[in-house]
Amino acid sequence: MRIDLHTHSSASDGTDTPAELVRNAAAAGLDVVALTDHDSTRGHAGALAALPAGLTLVTGAELSCRIDGVGMHMLAYLFDPAEPALLAERELVRDDRVPRARAMIGKLRDLGVPITWEQVARIVGDASVGRPHIASALVELGVVPSVSDAFTADWLADGGRAYAEKHESDPFEAIRLVKEAGGVTVFAHPAAVKRGRTVPEDVIGRLAAAGLDGIEVDHMDHDPATRDALRSLAGDLGLLVTGSSDYHGSRKEIALGANTTDPEVYAEIVRRATGAFPVPGTGGPVPA
Repeated sequence: MRIDLHTHSSASDGTDTPAELVRNAAAAGLDVVALTDHDSTRGHAGALAALPAGLTLVTGAELSCRIDGVGMHMLAYLFDPAEPALLAERELVRDDRVPRARAMIGKLRDLGVPITWEQVARIVGDASVGRPHIASALVELGVVPSVSDAFTADWLADGGRAYAEKHESDPFEAIRLVKEAGGVTVFAHPAAVKRGRTVPEDVIGRLAAAGLDGIEVDHMDHDPATRDALRSLAGDLGLLVTGSSDYHGSRKEIALGANTTDPEVYAEIVRRATGAFPVPGTGGPVPA
């Protein structure tokens, strides 16, 4: 089985619609794909409606968190999306995205970048605005060569010249809320140092003690040595180890299935979840 547990659609900051994402996942030879848009489950219905035969969808979200001034992302799988407390927290995070984006655009203009809200809004479309949309605008303007190059201290990385804060969940509270909604939590790309400061190992240990289920080890932002260190840490803490593409369509140069999760780990995630269950596709064949 080929299992990719971290992807994004146009419901957040990917470029594929949810329907396109599941069709592309099947065409890429995946057996299981998780749709984990930022702080949103709006793409689930479209993905489920278009789910091809032979592909299983894991519903989820990537939750924006912050601890001790350090931003981090928490992948949440197979939770009940209607559970009131978790829904309210996701909406609080999502509603703060527009004021934050406008603040970052203001900082960029102060730095001499001729970016406008109208340009960013065009890129966003019907999605929830995030830093990758602003990064795409910087690429359009020729300020940076790629979206990834916008996530530096010069521009949009945590603490960067154009960075602005938004409401982000406390990760311990996020774990509690996801658990109460029947879901499973995995710390996304915990050692992605290019994105800014990372959470220290002792905090990961505290998160594990609070119920964190796993850490995402095999990720494009982790080099081989980092993956080895994270795998050892996971073993010490009794955490599951996942791998995934963090696919964003054409917004990032990473293919679906570039990193995958072991089937036994996937089976354990499904076993632990009580809020929702993976959905097998029953649609028509994947287009050639």
